[in-house]
Amino acid sequence: MVSLQEQLMKAGLVDKKKAAKVHQDKSKQKKEALRTGVVAVDETRAAVQEAQRRNAERARELNAQRDAAAQQKAIAAQITQLVRQNRQAKGNGDIAYNFTYGTKVERIHVSAAVRDHLVAGRLVIVAQGETFELVPRVVADKVAERDAALVVRVNKPAATAVPEDDPYADYQIPDDFTW
Repeated sequence: MVSLQEQLMKAGLVDKKKAAKVHQDKSKQKKEALRTGVVAVDETRAAVQEAQRRNAERARELNAQRDAAAQQKAIAAQITQLVRQNRQAKGNGDIAYNFTYGTKVERIHVSAAVRDHLVAGRLVIVAQGETFELVPRVVADKVAERDAALVVRVNKPAATAVPEDDPYADYQIPDDFTW
């Protein structure tokens, strides 16, 4: 069996003089401790334990970051799967439908029936990468639970209950103008 000291010397990390000096210092410390009757605190052991504690803490932090990144990736995959499985056709695209995404006004071309569904709140626009997809409201709610920033527009269904004494009940108010 080869000692650590011999291995370090073979690797060229320690020379004979340095090894002899370390050995001599150790024996001096042992003799000093025996003479005084007080056992000296091994500073190197304390330093090693401190380094191990710091390394363990750093490893825990890195693991937490790795776990968070993996969870974000899993959520993104779930959102992608939900949108791909439930996306609705935009129609033949003869009507431009404008909406805001972030600070920009975006536009998608949809059919009249799809526009009516968007206005009524049955379909919702969801950002999927660089494109926008239409999904049913139920799916958009699931996407919003995971990442609300991806749900672009949600029109709330209008309250259809009209008071009986409303003098303007016969007049329809348009909810979307075509410019």
